[in-house]
This record gives sequence, structure tokens and C-alpha cells, in this order.
Amino acid sequence: MKKDVIVIGAGAAGMMCAIEAGKRGRSVMLLDHASKLAEKIRISGGGRCNFTNRHTRPENFLSHNPHFCRSALARFTPQNFIMLVEKHGIHYHEKKLGQLFCDGSSQQIIDLLRHECDAAGVEWQMPCRVTHTSRIHTGATGNDSSSGFVLETDRDTWVADSLVIATGGLSIPQIGASSFGYCIAEQFGITVTPLRPALVPLTFAADQLTFFSGLSGIAIDATVSCNEACFRENLLFTHRGLSGPAILQISSYWQPGIPVQLNLLPDLDAAAWLLDHRHSTALLPNLLAQYLPRRFAQAWCEAIMPGHSVRQLNRYSETELKQIAAQLRSWQITPSGTAGYKKAEVTLGGVDTRELSSKTMEAKKVPGLYFIGEVVDVTGHLGGFNFQWAWASGYAAGQFA
Repeated sequence: MKKDVIVIGAGAAGMMCAIEAGKRGRSVMLLDHASKLAEKIRISGGGRCNFTNRHTRPENFLSHNPHFCRSALARFTPQNFIMLVEKHGIHYHEKKLGQLFCDGSSQQIIDLLRHECDAAGVEWQMPCRVTHTSRIHTGATGNDSSSGFVLETDRDTWVADSLVIATGGLSIPQIGASSFGYCIAEQFGITVTPLRPALVPLTFAADQLTFFSGLSGIAIDATVSCNEACFRENLLFTHRGLSGPAILQISSYWQPGIPVQLNLLPDLDAAAWLLDHRHSTALLPNLLAQYLPRRFAQAWCEAIMPGHSVRQLNRYSETELKQIAAQLRSWQITPSGTAGYKKAEVTLGGVDTRELSSKTMEAKKVPGLYFIGEVVDVTGHLGGFNFQWAWASGYAAGQFA
């Protein structure tokens, strides 16, 4: 059986690509191994889908080639997707920092995409497992002779002029994530950059866990820095280490063995504040509790000054108070690892962008083969940016596949 375009992966990027290709009059088949449509959309944003970010810029994305995403993002902007949301009568709100969420549920975005696919004449096969993929050659002149692809599945065998890989990354394997897209890239000789979990909680060694687990559930507004990246949002103590928006953001920049710096009082000149109280009879943890959760303040003082933490301010020297202020401004802690792909929102790395056209998402050395969405080495910050990359890259490929 023959189709102009086969898209493997019925997630955000795959459905957007199928919609756009279908609008051009192309015959499109959308395949997915899952029995339930777009589970990653469904669970996103606490069930309300942070479907884009108004402030999307190329600087919100990580890649070995940071300029690659510019073309696609410029051609399909957050406003383009907002217009689609409004067309379907979906009410939404801005939570913070440009992050847009459905007032209702994520299912509204899934229904929008399904409706648009149906309107564009897209055909579906779900669940459907691809067992083998190969290129068609019409002659004996090598790669230039290719005229399409053959897909063998557990249902049928298909032939397509264009093949789009939109199978996502390794994050959240419990809802079906797999390495399929990377395997296809490697099958066709396309480089995949190193992969690791991103937007993921950070974990700590056993000797540090007593401190972190004892503070589980406490949240602090802090500035978190690592490898020249810096984010100001909440961090959350867990029984395994640190989570929360600021930590998820910095996890994309953290590498094993590298410390993370926390500014626990980002709105305060800590040194000046402590010195202003150097004659006070207040205990240090009690003073810190003006700005930090009391239980954290006590534990933190004990951690940085074991045996000397519960002292009145007037019993610290000026030098000691400056040293404490320096710790408050740049408390260094070194994670032992991350919570892994099970807890990661996305996968960092992917199909090497040097192998793809930034205009079309087509593989330069394999005509007709496209890669879009999370499978590509483009990873957004937390806050709707990865969905915007899915829409933009899917739209770009859909204009040409």
C-alpha cells in the first residue's frame, strides 16, 4: 500500500506535521505503537498542557548547533499556535513567565490535533509496530537512486515517498518512550549526539541524603547556577535530593562532578544584612527564618557550621558573618546524578542538527527522510518551549514532506 507521507509517532510534532502535509493535498498515514493517543501531551502541565510560551526565543533552547532552531521557530510562532487554540474555542491562561495552559485539560489539545488531522485527511494506524524500514532504489547508482521507503509493520507493508520520524526521546519510558528514532537515524548513517535526561530532578550521594530527606517537601525561592546558566524559581527538597522548576531548568546544564551554586537570598545583600545584626542577641537560625523556612534555616546552619550553628549573632566575628553571607549567596552542592529518564521531562541530545536542513528538517544525505520534535538535538527550557519546538519543527517538515 502506498502513501505520499508516513509519519511515525503520533505525538505533538508528528500530528502537526501530518496536519500540514495533509493540507497540501499529500496522502498521509500516521503510525504509532501506542494504543492511547498522545499520552505525553495528556500528562503535561499537571494535566492542563503548558502548550507554548509567549516569550519563545532561540536562546531558550540547547543544541550542539544553537542556531539550528531559529528558522523553524520564526516560521511557526507561539501566536500561530495560540490562533489554532482560539479557533477551537479552547480557553487558556498565562500562569507565569509567558507559560500558557488550558483552563480545562490537556485532552483539549489532543482533541484539537485529532480534529485537524481528520480535517486534513490523515489516516491512522494505532497501535501499529514498525518491524523493518528500508529505502527503495530504482537503479544501481547508490543513494541518488532512492525514490522512497518501505515500512513493514505488524499490520501491513507500506511504501512512502517521504518518511517522518517523530517518535520523541527516551524520557518517561513508562508511557511508551523508546530509542526507535535514534535507531532509524543510525540505520541510515545519521549521527546521534550523546543522550541524557534533562528537565529532571537531581539526586545526591547516601552521605548527603540525611540532610535532603529531612527537608523533604520544603520549597525555597532561589537562584540556581551552573556552567554559566542561571535560573530564578522555586527549588524543592525531596527524599532523594532536589527538584522544583529551578532545579529542572539547571539539570539541562549540569554535568557529573560539577557543583551547583544556590543563592538562598537572591533579593538581599546577605553580608550587609548580617552585619547590620552583628550586635543582636538573636540566634542565627532564627534570624535566617525571617526569609527562609525555619526548619531549613536550622538544618542549613548545622550543615555549614557543625557544632557552632546555634549561636547569637553578637558571638560571631565580622569575618565569620561575611563567610556565612558568602555561603548564603553561593552555597555549593555537588549532585551525584539525576532521577533518570523515568522522571525526566525531555531527552537532551538527539539526531545531530548538522545532518538536517534547518528549513525542512530533511536529512541532507537521505532525501525524503525527516526528523522532528524531541528526537532532534534541540532541547527547550521548562515552560512550554519544548511543545513550541514540536509545533514549529512539525510545521516546517509538513511544508516539504
